[in-house]
Amino acid sequence: MEEQEKEKSPKNQENNPLKAYARYSGLAIQMIVIILVTTFCGIKLDDLLKMNKPVFTIILSLLGVFAGIYTAIKDFIK
Repeated sequence: MEEQEKEKSPKNQENNPLKAYARYSGLAIQMIVIILVTTFCGIKLDDLLKMNKPVFTIILSLLGVFAGIYTAIKDFIK
């Protein structure tokens, strides 16, 4: 019975929104980092290879967006 009382206590109910907020804000930060790292690598590759058009920047930034979305969907399923 003590376990049921603990689950119904206001203290545990207050923590649930905070846990969800922390989880989804962490997910957003993870997506942003993935996109920024891949875009940065694309910019550096274009500079290194002296490309006239930002081919690697476009390709890697799109790849980063898809990787971020994949990571988010994978975490939402769990």
